[in-house]
Amino acid sequence: MKILLICSEPVDYTIAWANGLAPHAEVIAILPRQRYDHLREWIDPRVTLMLIDWPRTRSLLNIAFLWQLTRRVRDVQPDVIHLLSNTTVWLNAAVPFWGDIPVVTTVHDVALHPGDRETARLPAWSSRLMARQSSHLVVHGAGLKSAAEQVFRKSEGHVHVFQHPGIARYAQLATRLGLSRSSAPDAFVVLLFGRIFAYKGLSTLLRAEACLGDRIPNLRIVIAGRGDNPDDYRHLMGDRARYDIRHGFVEDAVAAQLFTDADLVVLPYDEASQSGVLHLATTFGKPILATDVGELRATIEPNGLGRIVPPGRPDLLADAMAELAADPDTRARLAANARAWSDGANAPTTIGQSATALYRQLAVPSHVTPPN
Repeated sequence: MKILLICSEPVDYTIAWANGLAPHAEVIAILPRQRYDHLREWIDPRVTLMLIDWPRTRSLLNIAFLWQLTRRVRDVQPDVIHLLSNTTVWLNAAVPFWGDIPVVTTVHDVALHPGDRETARLPAWSSRLMARQSSHLVVHGAGLKSAAEQVFRKSEGHVHVFQHPGIARYAQLATRLGLSRSSAPDAFVVLLFGRIFAYKGLSTLLRAEACLGDRIPNLRIVIAGRGDNPDDYRHLMGDRARYDIRHGFVEDAVAAQLFTDADLVVLPYDEASQSGVLHLATTFGKPILATDVGELRATIEPNGLGRIVPPGRPDLLADAMAELAADPDTRARLAANARAWSDGANAPTTIGQSATALYRQLAVPSHVTPPN
């Protein structure tokens, strides 16, 4: 079975998905050189990498890029092509030239998140067109499946649910670097990580901290990532001295240390579909405190990964933080569940085995290669 993966972003998702497939199929990945060349060491050596120059969306070089990409597709002759995101505008023009090879596309977000300025730069018609002209779609939750069927006009059986695979490379980096907790032994460290935009619930977290008063001694809230600057919301904070703010891009080694230090990873989102941060945090064995949006409850509760509170309720978020801070036994149990889940049911190789079974069902008979 020969699978061709094509993607620019999200980078960590792409690496996890490719690595998960590698034990089960022949995998070729066409990826942007500028995004993945320095990450080769984290990609399973069984994956055949084809790193190419990938122009910016507005560049006229995309015409030559599409010609080169289509030539490589024809050279590879895959059984299935899987686009790991529907947010690359120019790929819409390439799909019609790939013949009868089934095209699967992962749709991470059926609708644009409020305040997501990065994704909003892309024309909305582009992501819809890519999903609609793909043979099949992959989404990461039952609720997203229903929404995708409706929005992208897909019939039953053409939208498939797979769990977002665990993002393990940061935990592996922490092990490689021999990282250990650098925070004060008596500190309780809460981490908000990733792209900090309006829908991520930054204001809810800040208001929750203000609600806490002195209920969590030695509380430290770390906010790390690009997007909105948390200091612009200083007026919502109860005590600015409690905060460690890392605004901007976070280097891999720094991210690994932040997750090593965290006692609790918080996802206080006002709106979401799912969360890559959740699938990173669990590989470190960290308990999760999240709001009941998108697929978060459906992921966290059945697997015993953490606690769920309603969105937009800083008082309840504060209560849950205080309860978990005061209950190390519960945190330890949730942490053990998180690590077991990330190593088992949510391991990339587990997801990859199920995905390979789907690819075999979808492949045109003339394309199917015998099992290894």
